[in-house]
Amino acid sequence: MKISKKAITLNVGLVLMGSAVFAQSLTDAKKAIDAEQYQKASSMLKSLTTSQASNGDNFYNLGLVYLKTGYIDSARVVFNKGIAADAKNASNYAGLGEADLLSNNPTSAKTNFDKAVAAAPKDYKTYLAIGKAYLAQDKPGDVASKPDFANAIANLTKADELDAKDKDAEVFIGLGDAYALQKKNSEAIGPYFRVADIDPTNRRATTQVGKMYKESRAFAEGEEELKKVIAADANYGPAYRELGELYLQWSSFGTDKEKAAKGVEYYKKYLDLTDKSLESQLRYMQFLFYAKDFQTLEQVASTIQVPANDPKGIIVSRLKGWSAYENKNYPQALTYLTDYFAKQKDKSKILGNDYLYLGKAQLKAGQDSLAVGNIIEATKIDSNNADALAEAGLALMKAKKYGKAGDLYQMAIKYNPNGKGSLTNYYYLGQTRFYEAYTAQKEKKPVNTALLVEADSALSHLNKVSPEFALGYFIRGRIANFMDDKTSPKGAWVPYFEKYIGLVKPEEISANKANLSESYNNLGSWYAEKDKPKAIDYFTKSLALDPADTYAAARLKELQSPAPAKGKGK
Repeated sequence: MKISKKAITLNVGLVLMGSAVFAQSLTDAKKAIDAEQYQKASSMLKSLTTSQASNGDNFYNLGLVYLKTGYIDSARVVFNKGIAADAKNASNYAGLGEADLLSNNPTSAKTNFDKAVAAAPKDYKTYLAIGKAYLAQDKPGDVASKPDFANAIANLTKADELDAKDKDAEVFIGLGDAYALQKKNSEAIGPYFRVADIDPTNRRATTQVGKMYKESRAFAEGEEELKKVIAADANYGPAYRELGELYLQWSSFGTDKEKAAKGVEYYKKYLDLTDKSLESQLRYMQFLFYAKDFQTLEQVASTIQVPANDPKGIIVSRLKGWSAYENKNYPQALTYLTDYFAKQKDKSKILGNDYLYLGKAQLKAGQDSLAVGNIIEATKIDSNNADALAEAGLALMKAKKYGKAGDLYQMAIKYNPNGKGSLTNYYYLGQTRFYEAYTAQKEKKPVNTALLVEADSALSHLNKVSPEFALGYFIRGRIANFMDDKTSPKGAWVPYFEKYIGLVKPEEISANKANLSESYNNLGSWYAEKDKPKAIDYFTKSLALDPADTYAAARLKELQSPAPAKGKGK
């Protein structure tokens, strides 16, 4: 970059002395936009487009307000009015191009950008507007929207060259943003630092520096930068928002309750300092979700006013559903989320959490098939949702729907083979497949032995990676016993029950009483004809656990009774 701090400061002074009253009013409107006071900015700019109707910049900035608040069609109307009022002002063509990019029409955008260059090829504002338009495609949460960094930087660099006296801080903010959005912090920091030389009252560059620290997980440094902004201007709302989000991330998304609460406090301050636009309230609700303040989220979502036919109402339905579920208002969650899916026509905008919460709400309502389908969709989008597959599997297992439960655990293993909770999934797959086969046999239905082989394979894997997981051996013993030839038993299950018994610690005996008793009885029965003392020992241990066990008592009595005397021959 060029020109010393002294020269830059002098130039700014000359520019300010020559400013007209209307320029100061436009400056105020632009400051309101920067402070995210969009309703205030809109009111000021509407007045300016009437009182200063020949100035295209008024229309351009009003159009930007509409774009920032999601009203693309309204923005187009304003940009076209700006072109009609001031054909030599290229910014409104750039505004139309930005609207085209936001509407996923890059061909039309290029046409409008070309018109902008043709209208004012030597005006740095032309390239500044185009560069900012390419950057405006950065929409958090929308994976389809990606800034065109190459074109953004090319146009912003051109703007910097044409702004030979470095009089507009927005050029440097644009360049800083272009690098910061790419996580190129070392390249971004220089342009941001230049802003203070040009406009000492500009707070956004320092706020962006704090934001970069936050995104790099340098939380203490980010906190320091953002507090500098607040110390210089206690009414600059975006600094409070970034500080709130910094504390939320610092808390590891709500797990550190003190920092999360601090984050919510600062975010509320941000809302108080802005015009509480629908956009800022929506963002606040998303913030509350990640802060795990579900009670407040449900209250805010239930009271927010959304204009009829406003597409953002869909997002409110989403957050109402999410929060209602977290607050255990399951029927209400199902109502909200069903409404959300009915309204959301663009399937690309449906998030993994949408499918997840709908599926979980359906599961609570007993709509098993629908629930499973939606939870699977959620897991396809984000494999972290495999936990929900396991959760649904457990619910179905408790409802004795073993086949469906086993299918879910199989999928949970597929999407989460080695992560958190994966070992438990292998165990439950084995358990549900056993219960499925056992129930089928009891009801005199065909038994699918292939599922038992699958179960044994899952438990074999569990034995290898977690040899101290005792219950894995117990279920494997059950499966082997179930599959054993009853007329000529091989006893392949014996070592599994013995291994299980050996792994149960003294302090765990009470919790494992039923399983231990079953293991002792099976082993006692096996050894009754092969090793009588061993069999007696197992049945004795079984009775010690459960004195009311009639089978163990009868077999022990049988084994301990003296052998009948042999009759004397005549």
